[in-house]
Amino acid sequence: MAAEMLEFIERLGASAWVSSSWDEAAIKESLQTLDLLITLGGDGSMVRAARMTARQATPILGINMGRLGFLTEVQPAEWRERIQQTLLGDYWVERRMMVQAKHYHNEEEVGVYDALNEFVIGRGHMARVVRLQTYIDGGLLTTYTADGLIIATATGSTAYAFAAGGPILPPDIESILMIPIAPHLSLDRALVLPKGVTLHVKISTDHSAVLTVDGQVEVDLADGDELMLGASSAIGRFVRLRQKNYFYRTLIQRLGWPQ
Repeated sequence: MAAEMLEFIERLGASAWVSSSWDEAAIKESLQTLDLLITLGGDGSMVRAARMTARQATPILGINMGRLGFLTEVQPAEWRERIQQTLLGDYWVERRMMVQAKHYHNEEEVGVYDALNEFVIGRGHMARVVRLQTYIDGGLLTTYTADGLIIATATGSTAYAFAAGGPILPPDIESILMIPIAPHLSLDRALVLPKGVTLHVKISTDHSAVLTVDGQVEVDLADGDELMLGASSAIGRFVRLRQKNYFYRTLIQRLGWPQ
């Protein structure tokens, strides 16, 4: 299908190239000259593409080759019509807030990460709890004793956060969703926080802990490590060909529930 798209786009007078979505180096090298990035895959491919393009303002058009398709826009059978519509400029761009995490070890910054869906601060391979002392804007909220803690965007509210019992947020809401995973004798409710908050999480573990970025990148955390989390300056941009109320009109269908 990618080869067919390449030929089709070039016949329309545009230039194009094909790359694996896992070849981040090749894609990032070409971002300065890209007007549009088309992905063939599921929501995971869209999330990965969003992290690569977010600081270059490159919009993404998703062809749904996956299962749910919360982020993808086009079904495989209609790609010719929809790509031509996009190249003619008949679309709008949906902007999605992202979150950022800064990782500190022994008070030194060792990594900075952006996520479109969520960060998960969780236990490692051992089935033992972690303790997460959590501050909001410098004030202590609580210490979670749990399998982990999800810090999600509105985009991520239909992903892991939803599976953990969190609310569904519309994609244009610029909020941060915080949900504990299997909390034990500690706060067990989801919190919806405004975009401008800063979260500070101190890790306490007697085995191992992990920071997961969008379910695709893992960062080892040690006892005493700290994370500073909040809204990112990076923005996910998605080409939309449907009406702006598409999210509500298709929500039940995408969840696979009967209407």
